Amino acid sequence: MTTSQNHGTSRHQAESNDNEHGRGNGDERAVRAELTRLRQSIDNIDAAVVHMLAERFKATQQVGHLKARHHLPPADPDREARQIARLRELAVSAHLDPAFAEKLLNFIIAEVIRHHETIAGTTEDEAGPAH
Repeated sequence: MTTSQNHGTSRHQAESNDNEHGRGNGDERAVRAELTRLRQSIDNIDAAVVHMLAERFKATQQVGHLKARHHLPPADPDREARQIARLRELAVSAHLDPAFAEKLLNFIIAEVIRHHETIAGTTEDEAGPAH
């Protein structure tokens, strides 16, 4: 049997198995269409998340420059704790695992602090050491 015949036979066997289990070609097409629709929705959400994160980082960059100009520390543990508590509450009300939401925010906060440290170092280099 040639490879093309083998693939044809395998496809036929799979279709026969699907038909035996009540899943015909129409059902398979409907499932694939639904899967495509759901994946497109996920892709749209992912794009929105990326754009929202970009906007968030634009704002935190401005905060970093403000902190650097006024010689404020890059991290604000009190603010971070309030944000984590706030985000955990939002997660609960949105039926999202609050531990996951906290991990995500901690990851974002660490990146923001890194940016703020970089900005502070750049500002200090330009203006001389802060006293």
